[in-house]
This record gives sequence, C-alpha cells and structure tokens, in this order.
Amino acid sequence: MRSIIIYFSRADENYGVGVVTKGNTEILAEYIQEFTQADMFKVERITDYPKSYRECTEFAQKELDANIRPKLKNSNVDISNYDIIYIGYPIWWGTMPMPMFTLLSKLNFEGKIIRPFCTHEGSGFSASILDLKRMCKGAIFEEGLSIKGSSVKSSKGKVENWLS
Repeated sequence: MRSIIIYFSRADENYGVGVVTKGNTEILAEYIQEFTQADMFKVERITDYPKSYRECTEFAQKELDANIRPKLKNSNVDISNYDIIYIGYPIWWGTMPMPMFTLLSKLNFEGKIIRPFCTHEGSGFSASILDLKRMCKGAIFEEGLSIKGSSVKSSKGKVENWLS
C-alpha cells in the first residue's frame, strides 16, 4: 500500500520549546516517514506567518475567524495513487491551521485511509478530527496520534507504536 504524509508545520518561536528551525509537526512527520518510507508533502503558505509566537497566534485566530483560505506555495499534490494518507498539523485555536483547509478542500479522499496526527500543548486533537471528517468525504479514518509539542523530540517510540 502506498502512503503519503501531508503536513503543515511552523518553525520560528513555538510555545513550550522556544525558537526552532524545524516545527514540532515536521519532526513527527519525519519520524513517520522513517518508519513507513511514505512520500512527504509539506503544506506552506505563500507568505509566512509572523515569527513571534504571540503575533502568529493572533494572526491565525483572525484567519480562522474570517474563514480565510490562504494561498499556498504549492497545492499540486496528487493523492490518487495513495492508499494511506497521514495528515499532520499543530492545533491552533482548536483545529488545524487554515492552510490545511485550503489544501484538503481541493482533494478527493474517496476510499482513502486517513491517519491523522497532531501536535498540541494540552488540547489533544480538539475539534480537528470533526473538521477533517467534514473535509475528507468518503475517507476511512483510523486512530490518530496526538503528541504534546514540547515532547515531540522524545516521542519516536510512541510514533513507532502507533504505526505498528
């Protein structure tokens, strides 16, 4: 079965871990890729979010409240030849960041197996699974994995257990 990891991650100043060059969700995506050899697709806005954590969260909340679908650097991902799709993101304001909504709304998930994963600082998946199910019509959802962002670097074993 062919698999792909579609994820959004943000570096810069992150809650609980400080300034990083690689976001927590990207680290999880790399662990999953190491164990599965899945292809990877990183979701990126055309314009970056603010580097400051506080400014980023304020910007992201306004984006969510206005239901903005930001433009992406690349939205040309073809999932037609994949059976399993790992979808990963940080939890922002109770759900996925809006770039994920931009991309996922353009894809056909009919018959695909979805394995969600997220990073958070205490909220778990929050409402993101409900949002995913609304966006990924016809998909088969399997158990997801949520990891505290501040624990990501020591979570490789949890990822391996989740995948087995």
